[in-house]
Amino acid sequence: MLAALTGAGLSAAAGLNAFIPLLIVGIFARFTEFIELPDHLLWLQSWPAILISAAFLVVELVLDKIPGVDHVNDLIQTLIRPVVGGVIFAATAAATVVDDSNFWQQNPLIAGIVGAIVALAMHVSKAASRPAVNATTGGTGAPLASFAEDAIAVGLSLIAIFIPILVIVVFIFLGITVYRIVTTGRRRRRHRELRQAEERLEREAQEAEGGMVAWWRSKWREPGRIARHRAGADGDAVAEAEDAAGGPEGPSAQSAER
Repeated sequence: MLAALTGAGLSAAAGLNAFIPLLIVGIFARFTEFIELPDHLLWLQSWPAILISAAFLVVELVLDKIPGVDHVNDLIQTLIRPVVGGVIFAATAAATVVDDSNFWQQNPLIAGIVGAIVALAMHVSKAASRPAVNATTGGTGAPLASFAEDAIAVGLSLIAIFIPILVIVVFIFLGITVYRIVTTGRRRRRHRELRQAEERLEREAQEAEGGMVAWWRSKWREPGRIARHRAGADGDAVAEAEDAAGGPEGPSAQSAER
């Protein structure tokens, strides 16, 4: 039981950040007696494995805190985290110091499958909650959420090694937290979409009202323009008639003067 909880806790931590539990297990197995890895997984405590895990951990810590880039990183980690979770579960559940469990030692494949499922479930929860965090905070909450996930991964890894029974409590807490984050994000997203739809309808109504007012104004001004046009045309006609008659006095006036 304790071996399964240890493996599950470390696999769940791998679902948040694959390289934190991998590095912790490698360091503890190499420098302490808390974890004694099975022979076929002793490579996890080798210096190349520790250094590579540390290098990838640095990259993961940076990429996961950049809004937008964190989504791409999660897509890439969809393949990596379950694999690491499976390896971690198989390694730690079979560790002789954590728990002398013959079942996990004799069935490393089953341990690997269970660990991969646990890590994948945690990874999916993380990937589902991160967009909700970004949507409700405008992307500013991504670094804070990433720091919180890293802290949880470290804490969960240590709890899984030293107090594995508390892994159950941590799982319950994480489940409730992810559920509230996702549901709150969906509710706020729906509220924002409704508000945007209302603003769009109001804007369209104002534009339509403005168009009607302009149309009526044009209709009211049109008779005045027609009258002015006609008056101008009549004036031009009178002026042309006077010019043709020799001025305003006309030929008759001129003959009368003679």
